Amino acid sequence: MPHRVPPFAELLAACRSSAVHLEMRDVYGVVEEDEDFAAWRAGERYVLDDRTTWWNTFHDAVADAVGRGVVMRRARVVSEPVSEYIRYEHSCTPQNLAAGEDVRWLPRRLASDLLLPGNDLWIFDGKLIRFSLFAGDGRFVEDVMEDAEDVVKRHAEAFEAVWERAVPHADFRI
Repeated sequence: MPHRVPPFAELLAACRSSAVHLEMRDVYGVVEEDEDFAAWRAGERYVLDDRTTWWNTFHDAVADAVGRGVVMRRARVVSEPVSEYIRYEHSCTPQNLAAGEDVRWLPRRLASDLLLPGNDLWIFDGKLIRFSLFAGDGRFVEDVMEDAEDVVKRHAEAFEAVWERAVPHADFRI
C-alpha cells in the first residue's frame, strides 16, 4: 500500500484511461465548499453559462484529463428523501458535466443487495484507489491510498454495480 497521498490533480494528471468516483455520504462538511454551500442555502445560484463565476482548478483538471481521453464517471449513492446537502450537490452537478464528467445517482433503497465500500473513493486507471475518510458529521479526515490488485478489483466491481443501476443526472429528480 502506498504511503504518500498525492494531491488529486497529480493523480488525475497521471491517469491515462479512466477515473471513477463513488460517493456514499448524504452530508459533507468540506471546508473548501463551506462558502459555496452557505451561498446556495441563502438562495444564490450560479449561471452555468458564466464559467468565470464557478469554474475552478478542479474543473481544469477534469477537462484536461477528459481532453486526453480519460473517461470520468461519478456515482452518488443517496438516501431519500435527500438531504439538504445532496440538493446542493444536485444543483451543482451541471458544473461536473460541463467539465466532462458523467454523473449518475443511485437511491440507497435500490442498493440494498449490492456490496458497497465503506468509504468514498476514486479509482484511477483500474489500478489505484484513493479512499476519502470522513468523520460522522461529514468533516474530511484523511485520504488513504491502496494499490493491492484484489482490493482494487473488488472496489471496481462495486462501482460498476452501482453505475449499472444508477440513474443518469439528467433523469434523476429530487
